[in-house]
Amino acid sequence: MCCDESLYPYSPSKSAPIIFLVAFLLSTLHHIWINFRYKSWRVTGTLPWGGIVFIAGFAMREVSAFYPKNLNIFIASTVLILVAPPVYALVNYIVLGRTLYYVPQLSPIHPGRVITTFCGLDVVVGILTGNGGSRVANADATPADIKAGKGLLRASILLQLISFFLFVLLEYVFHRRCIKAGILDPKPSAEATKNASKVRRVLYLMYISSIIISSRHVFRVVDVFQGYTGYLERHEWPLYVFDGAFMFANALILNIWHPMTYLPNDNKTYLSKDGTTERMGPGWEDKRPFLVTLFDPFDIAGIFMKRDQDKFWNHEAEHQVVGQGTLRSTKERGAESTV
Repeated sequence: MCCDESLYPYSPSKSAPIIFLVAFLLSTLHHIWINFRYKSWRVTGTLPWGGIVFIAGFAMREVSAFYPKNLNIFIASTVLILVAPPVYALVNYIVLGRTLYYVPQLSPIHPGRVITTFCGLDVVVGILTGNGGSRVANADATPADIKAGKGLLRASILLQLISFFLFVLLEYVFHRRCIKAGILDPKPSAEATKNASKVRRVLYLMYISSIIISSRHVFRVVDVFQGYTGYLERHEWPLYVFDGAFMFANALILNIWHPMTYLPNDNKTYLSKDGTTERMGPGWEDKRPFLVTLFDPFDIAGIFMKRDQDKFWNHEAEHQVVGQGTLRSTKERGAESTV
């Protein structure tokens, strides 16, 4: 301990929390402005929420630096900084889901199941984290309770890492299908070629964001397994690198290349098999009961039963053409509507 009864094994910085608080505040204000500009709250509305959680976390961290013996402030700052990155992960789930709605014929899974499946796993992670954290932080906990709490924390972090690995794998499978189908190939016109690059840009954004968030998850896995006497817990800089700098880099990348500058707002707008023509379809509905979709996101039962094999994109000639080009941006659509 840096001093008697301090909850920190070091002298906590009083300047670093302010730096990251201001950084996330500016990023969050920009995300709020973008959501209003593109009316994209349904898709990227959790980006500002993630920033707000980080702002609150670093604000509490600053207060905790002045009151290092206060357990409540210490727990509040730790929990807020711990739960903020999964909020950013939620943005990736929604954005990938919206991309799958746009190219439904190549989607490995119903787009709506991306959110329910991975959010469901995140809920389990949250339950494990909450139970584990409460056991460890309880002043009246027995050694057995503390040991059980640490086990729950380890399980939650590992599950979170596995979940995000499966998410990246899903994205990779979709990416490979796009390549094989020629969706990402250069098009006959310069405009279509430029628009085709937007597909790659959205996917690359998701890859970069996934790598950043996964790196932070790995840090937390190592941290939990090392325990409170490990190097990561006894030094402050890892927290500001992985929970601070890495996650701010993720937010900043999405400030500069916001997904909704490339994706349509309406999930009924989809790309024809020619990779150029946009059409307005009926949308991809999943009429199965919610619990069935939760436990069978890939509709394996439907595959064996040969249920609903005649998908709407097989009748694209019946659907209205709404534009040419791959993944025309929300900004371009807005410009067209004002002409």
